[in-house]
Amino acid sequence: MKNLRLHITVLILVVIAERIGNIAITVGVGKIVLLPMMYALLMGILTAPRFTKISTDKEVKVASSLLGVTLMLLMAKYGTLVGPSLPKILAASPALILQEFGNLGTILLGIPVAVFIGLKRETIGAAHSIAREPNVALIGERYGLDSAEGRGVMGVYICGTVIGTIFFGLMASLAAAYLPFHPYALAMAAGVGSASMMTAAVGSLSAMYPQMADQLAAFGAASNMLSGLDGLYMSIWLALPFSEWLYRKIYRLKYGTDPEPAKKEGTSALAEGRETK
Repeated sequence: MKNLRLHITVLILVVIAERIGNIAITVGVGKIVLLPMMYALLMGILTAPRFTKISTDKEVKVASSLLGVTLMLLMAKYGTLVGPSLPKILAASPALILQEFGNLGTILLGIPVAVFIGLKRETIGAAHSIAREPNVALIGERYGLDSAEGRGVMGVYICGTVIGTIFFGLMASLAAAYLPFHPYALAMAAGVGSASMMTAAVGSLSAMYPQMADQLAAFGAASNMLSGLDGLYMSIWLALPFSEWLYRKIYRLKYGTDPEPAKKEGTSALAEGRETK
């Protein structure tokens, strides 16, 4: 009850966003799909203390701690789409699993660019993945969201939610129109671990292939869930160590010296508890 105002504010924003609904904008052969999740995020930012001051700093911190709980409900909803198409999904399992190695491409592309434009340890949080919900939780536990790495992952997370949905929706339409890939393959490629991006891409594909709408949603949801599961272990065992190593190499190349280590005060409460024990 002590956070009642926060819950009421969130409820009002969600109702407004759902009332606006999906907005589809046709761009050539492609289609941009604007989703309620994006409206809710933008309105939520505007309620922050830096803007309209509807929410307090304390409420912002409480809201961030509840993010993981609410995401479980979203993933449970997508799980209900997988069952009816389970035989087809099992047949495509090797492709669904191997696609996770493609996420390492963000490191090879993102870290050199980030370092050369002046980012420091924010680079690791921003470029170790596409910075979706499991990756935000990982960086928060490993470094703390108030650290440089935390600022990096949250920056990409917010940009991905606002711009990524538009980009994915348009890219899926263009790929379906001009590239020789099966719609199922494109739906699997859309499942990178982001519910909003996956929904935008699958929504565009479903508009182009309405007879496959249910199967496309199932492939996209299954791929998205697998990305959230094995993608997290990929980040722990491969992506983060590789990001740290490449960051040091690129940093030395630009500045001629070793980068500063991660700050201890940026660690999360969970990590601090482990160190105390």
